[in-house]
Amino acid sequence: MRLIQVLVPTGCRDDALSFLDEEGIDYVCTDEISAHEDAELVSVPVPTQAVEHILTSLREVGIDDQFIVVSSIETARTPNMDALEERFVSGGEEGDNIAREEIRTRALNMTPGRVTYYTMTVLSAIVATAGLLLDSPAIVVGSMVIAPQVSAALTGTVGLVITDREMVRDGLWSLLSGLVVAIVGAFVFAWLVRASGVVPGTVDVAAIAQVQNRISPGVLAIVVGISAGAAGAFGLATALPVSLVGVMIAVALIPAAAAVGIGLAWSSTGVALGAFALVVVNAVSILLSGLVVFWYLGYRPTDWTRGDLRANLTRRRLQSAVVVTLVAGAVLLAGGFVLAQHVAFENEVNDEVRTVLADEDYDDLELVSVQSEFEDGGLVREETGVTVVVRRPADVAYPDLAATLEDSLEERTDRPIDVVVEFVERSTTEGEFLA
Repeated sequence: MRLIQVLVPTGCRDDALSFLDEEGIDYVCTDEISAHEDAELVSVPVPTQAVEHILTSLREVGIDDQFIVVSSIETARTPNMDALEERFVSGGEEGDNIAREEIRTRALNMTPGRVTYYTMTVLSAIVATAGLLLDSPAIVVGSMVIAPQVSAALTGTVGLVITDREMVRDGLWSLLSGLVVAIVGAFVFAWLVRASGVVPGTVDVAAIAQVQNRISPGVLAIVVGISAGAAGAFGLATALPVSLVGVMIAVALIPAAAAVGIGLAWSSTGVALGAFALVVVNAVSILLSGLVVFWYLGYRPTDWTRGDLRANLTRRRLQSAVVVTLVAGAVLLAGGFVLAQHVAFENEVNDEVRTVLADEDYDDLELVSVQSEFEDGGLVREETGVTVVVRRPADVAYPDLAATLEDSLEERTDRPIDVVVEFVERSTTEGEFLA
């Protein structure tokens, strides 16, 4: 429920009140006794979904934006309120969209102060790093709850769709700097943990399940980013709460940023590169999908003219569109190419491992899992690590399996590969243990 308060000049009074009467909207007029001597303050309680329709119509009768206040109220009982709720809420005439002024305010109100923003970012990165190293999904989820990145992502997207350059600049800068702070915070914490011996430096961080999920990005990882941005836009642009949307956006960003810090602390370029690619692609996906959803919901710049393409294609808009398209397109193309290359490499590795184990010499072996490090095409590392976990009969050795797999994979992929084979032994007891 919203209360609209509009300062109506005397010259527009009759047209404005006639519109309200025709629409069956209840209102109260108060004589203005401040500096605006020739005006009246009109108060209109309405359902949230009716705000945009009413403000647009009032502008059409000549009322400018000199004094318009839209505030939340718990409830309102007026003669025509039931009919308005039936029309705008139950009937869905305007959908759940909130007014463009309100969406701008909501986006700005979500943005905390700089100290709070960066402090919470560092804390969320530390919690995420601890959760990844402990291989604890619950702790990783906890880091997402306190992460503040939803404000930066949605502020930048709202600024893009309503052509508010200050919001765009502040939102994108906050998102970029926040991710950098998260990576640096995760790196420092992971380095301290490793240097102090809390987690031994010999631990293979790429073998931790929670880290593995962030260093081998694929198509599903991009889907997560797109869905997070779309959910954030829908939550902000409608009368729905956005608290849980912040968790969804953090899912796509904070754990991956923490994984970058872990990779740097352990000097594992495969971990750092894979997680960094996921951070970049998800960040751009969130922004673009949010922009598309806002545009789909009908949010446009204030001077946008519906149905007049020539009038809308101003030089300023074209320049902004070209810059956004080039930057976003370059990032997505580069990120998409890297991810596609890695997915293709993983598929080849998986197929070749199964082919080798299908040989009759390995009939007693059962493939458990195959984990490939991020394949960077030789830009940073010459060799790519592949870990193969197989189940074998107790007390049966396969000393040549690693070398056989390495030769086959190098021939298949035409890339230097370092293969590690881990055996899980079958025994007569119910338990299993790593050899």
